Amino acid sequence: MKKLLVLGVGNILLMDEGIGVHAVHELMKETWPADVEFIDGGTFTQDIFYLFQEYEIILVLDIVKAGKEPGTIYRLDEDDLRKDESQTLSLHDIDLLDSLSMTELMGHKPELHVLGIEPKDLDWDMELTPTLKKLFPQYLEIARQEIQRLLG
Repeated sequence: MKKLLVLGVGNILLMDEGIGVHAVHELMKETWPADVEFIDGGTFTQDIFYLFQEYEIILVLDIVKAGKEPGTIYRLDEDDLRKDESQTLSLHDIDLLDSLSMTELMGHKPELHVLGIEPKDLDWDMELTPTLKKLFPQYLEIARQEIQRLLG
């Protein structure tokens, strides 16, 4: 079984909504241990639950709309997502939790972690907003630290 899946999700056509995908593509360019895998999940649906069966830990990179200042970074786990309905994980939170539940029904339950960032705008454009573009290097650095922490 592989140790860690870093899954970037989001819609790159909707400005900040695509930050998870942009981040995973940048991180893929770097050298990582063999037990880390990066996947562009796009606007995934529950049909990728089968991927979750292969990993001990899943780290999702995505936006989190919780009403705080744009650029606020969130570290969440499965319990946070299930108990706090005010923090919606982009448009993918239901699919993500459903995929995790389906994986558990198949006999395996990986740890779920989310590194999210509060978006500024989700309008039609393939560019991040200037706010998140400026914070993108910081988000990547925190993602690197989170990957190292999860690898233990």
